[in-house]
Amino acid sequence: MFFPIAIETGNENYAYSVAFPSIDGCYSAGDTLDEAIYNAKEAIELFFEVMAEDGIIPPSAITLEEAAKFEEYQDWKLTVIDIDMEPYLGKSSKINVTMPNLLSKKIDDVVKTNPKYKNRSSFLQLATMHELGLTEV
Repeated sequence: MFFPIAIETGNENYAYSVAFPSIDGCYSAGDTLDEAIYNAKEAIELFFEVMAEDGIIPPSAITLEEAAKFEEYQDWKLTVIDIDMEPYLGKSSKINVTMPNLLSKKIDDVVKTNPKYKNRSSFLQLATMHELGLTEV
């Protein structure tokens, strides 16, 4: 999932500051722009790790367009970082699902042609998260 980040430009006296418009309480920084982006990814992963340990599902990402509307980030640079959400959703368990064969075939056809989905389980997981309002697909 792509999470927008807002980066306040640093200089020789101050580091680049990073804020996460979709994630309250998560911040990062770096001495260079590259370091700030790298540290931002690490910060969000650690933040989500703690949430998962506490049994809390991480928040959904907002779009870059939505982040651009935040008044406090008007003079900041905006970009996105890609975070694999699966590790932060708890342990996986195998379940038995019953559905009509035509739906199974449609799912399998989509999985075969779209690298976004690793397999049928991945498709069902993302569809479920979308329907529950936990993420955007």
